[in-house]
Amino acid sequence: VQLQASGGGLVQAGGSLRLSCAASGSIFRINLMGWYRQAPGKERELVATITTSGSPNYSDSVKGRFTISNDNAQNAVFLEMNSLKPEDSGDYYCNANLKRLWFESDKNYWGQGTQVTVSS
Repeated sequence: VQLQASGGGLVQAGGSLRLSCAASGSIFRINLMGWYRQAPGKERELVATITTSGSPNYSDSVKGRFTISNDNAQNAVFLEMNSLKPEDSGDYYCNANLKRLWFESDKNYWGQGTQVTVSS
């Protein structure tokens, strides 16, 4: 299973970015997809997750500014980030909790990070 993320970049404070991530490979069932971020010198933290039925969950720091969505047919997840702040800067990682084969247990898979830099 591979998760390919894209969409990071440099933006001024108050701007917007859209991140995309698609899972590929042998996938029996996806339970949850989401985004995490890690700033230099800090722990990786949850940004937002979404179930395959479309139920989102957000960290308090991004509520009202970020919107997570998914496309089950494409095994994809998106993160629309608005009103960006310098403290939103970091490497953003796509995550999927899924079952690769019907007889395997659920596991977490990670994409490569995509860098988001918000200038003040």
